[in-house]
Amino acid sequence: MNDEQSPDTSSTTGPESPDAPLHRRGIKSYVLRAGRMTAAQTRGLEEVWPRLGLTLADGRQDLEALFGRRAPVVVEIGFGMGASLIEQAETHPETDFIGIEVHTPGVGKLLDEADKRGLTNLRVYREDALAVLEQCLPAGSLATLQLFFPDPWPKKKHHKRRIVQPAFVELVRTRLAPGGTLHMATDWEAYAEWMAEVMAEAPGYENTAAADTAPYVPRPEFRPLTKFEKRGEKLGHGVWDLIFRRVD
Repeated sequence: MNDEQSPDTSSTTGPESPDAPLHRRGIKSYVLRAGRMTAAQTRGLEEVWPRLGLTLADGRQDLEALFGRRAPVVVEIGFGMGASLIEQAETHPETDFIGIEVHTPGVGKLLDEADKRGLTNLRVYREDALAVLEQCLPAGSLATLQLFFPDPWPKKKHHKRRIVQPAFVELVRTRLAPGGTLHMATDWEAYAEWMAEVMAEAPGYENTAAADTAPYVPRPEFRPLTKFEKRGEKLGHGVWDLIFRRVD
């Protein structure tokens, strides 16, 4: 009997229980927004998805078999319209990339661009990222997990919806290979401070920041500068990067 069928609301495995899988706890870090689909985005979903798309139903992945080689694997959660991820995959053909995004137009756009550029080192999930981490990605398999500009949920009553929480960073740690990194970036200073506080308490990580910039690092050259970020810089908006390494 599943949680929805069970009349026992005191069950320790219900969606709000700390023992339940993260993606079943009833709190989402994202909102599904409607968006008009362009012809290119529709083409990506209809024609390219069968080749590059992945689902939870595919189960636990053998990443070497998935990409047909042994290479570092980078996962990006919430790639938006995909420009940054496309640029990384094109610039670093020696690395394999997996993008996770729930926004359908963004997934379609990424798939269309990946096909037009002939990229073979990129795969895509249109699923809840927590479910993908828990169910599909093997332990110790990732070189890097990227979380760029997640929804900051600025109102205090919504802070529980922020994806960066102790349970999330622990789950990420188990999916990173020893020495692998969790790279986060945000343009909300209060969220940057939240991220730093969560990571300061997280076991099994070390901050890669130098003493003179800690807890933040200067924007790495390998993180593409988005149009949104460029516009923010012109307006005087700050951006904070944090990179933590798995040490156990």
